[in-house]
Amino acid sequence: MTAQAGAVLDAIAEWESIDWASIEHHVRRLQARIVKATTEGRWNKVKALQHLLTHSASGKLLAVRRVTQNDGSKTPGVDGQVWQTPGAKLQGARSLSARGYRPLPLRRIYIPKANGKRRPLGIPTVRDRAMQALYLLGLEPIAETLADRSSYGFRVGRRCADAIERCFVSFTRPNPAWVLEGDIKGCFDNISHQWLLDHVPMNRSILRKWLTSGFLEGQTFVDTISGTPQGGIISPVLANLALDGLDQRLREHFPHRGKGCVRGIASQVHLIRYADDFIVTGRTKELLAKTVKPVVEAFLAERGLALSPEKTRITHLREGFDFLGQNVRRYPNGKLLIKPSRDSVARLLSETKRIIDESRAMASSLLILRLNPLIRGWASYHRHVVSKRVFARVDYQIFRQLWRWACARHPQKGRRWIKRKYFERVAMRDWCFFGPYVSADGSRLHARLFHATSVRIVRHVCVREALNPYDPAWYEYLAGRGRRRSAAAASAPQASAQA
Repeated sequence: MTAQAGAVLDAIAEWESIDWASIEHHVRRLQARIVKATTEGRWNKVKALQHLLTHSASGKLLAVRRVTQNDGSKTPGVDGQVWQTPGAKLQGARSLSARGYRPLPLRRIYIPKANGKRRPLGIPTVRDRAMQALYLLGLEPIAETLADRSSYGFRVGRRCADAIERCFVSFTRPNPAWVLEGDIKGCFDNISHQWLLDHVPMNRSILRKWLTSGFLEGQTFVDTISGTPQGGIISPVLANLALDGLDQRLREHFPHRGKGCVRGIASQVHLIRYADDFIVTGRTKELLAKTVKPVVEAFLAERGLALSPEKTRITHLREGFDFLGQNVRRYPNGKLLIKPSRDSVARLLSETKRIIDESRAMASSLLILRLNPLIRGWASYHRHVVSKRVFARVDYQIFRQLWRWACARHPQKGRRWIKRKYFERVAMRDWCFFGPYVSADGSRLHARLFHATSVRIVRHVCVREALNPYDPAWYEYLAGRGRRRSAAAASAPQASAQA
């Protein structure tokens, strides 16, 4: 099969001439067969299909396309290489082989976290990223088939809005009233290598090489004895596989069917997880503290993980809790409201203030070009919850930041002059921040600041829990959700420009 794949790759003269529709169809067909074999418990068949996929020309080409077209395609590893030219991409696909493969160490970098700390990332070389993407093609269908239905992070067809909508559905009734906010201490850094090698259904030799490749921090090599590095394409799926099964473990203690189902249903224990962030609902505080929390801790301990004592807490719904940038709370009038969290609003306004303060000498049109994607992205994320008043407050605070910016640029000018230079009336809205610019065809246009209040609040329809994007039975359902999202995006307001 390897020789046959090599012959096919050698026969391809140009990267641009590849028939990607045929490539994707071949890979999707093999993934559907993997799903079927996994469902039937035929693990020898699964292993054979994975071998067929990871040694096929279609799989290698698709893996290379993925790593050379994503956001990190221009970020090199320790070897400094990137595959940007068509010839380099084709040669890279030909180099993907398990025989003699040995990954290079990761390049360690740090990115800032919301709490002020830094998050370590391990950047593999482009060849190692392509190898991970290749083996991910055969692993992800299995992960989706075996995944917890209450898991929404790093999964095809699922997103944060689904997890938040599941929170709303879970809390619409008076019970459950208590929440265990779970935070796993260093989840990606502490997952047991031995557990992954024993339980992840893929080539163990390749997986062991990835887990023990180590990383370079500066010029110092550091060995890795646990964890899966954040930055690798396959790492989120490995983390999901490690955490999948928690829902089933809770069901064993609080069954919804069969013996003990009356007590299980009455306990109102439900898990909602997004990657390593999760909550568990319960009827009473004692139930969560004395029964649920020990079950979760025992489950994590088997995988080398533990809850963070500082961030794990049990909260009543009347007090509210933050989850995925939203605040979930039942107010004194009995109404459940989900709003953008204060931390999320504060981070947005802090970022807009930083951009505006850095742009003292920048033209207003260029400043708008920096602010609009940030405001639009934040508002789009929060458009499925109770956000209208928060959007209005955000628009007002950004207006105040821009007004101070304009006054600082022209300390000798009056307010009316500044208003005429930077703000205009558009339809029924006054004080619209704008910036003149000249288009490519020589027309004089106005770029206008995007307003969060222009985003329409739309209730999100939660994804079906049983969705498996690699199962042909779900193709039409997934396509329908994609069409609705595209239609909603097309109808969303954009930053305007007027001659």
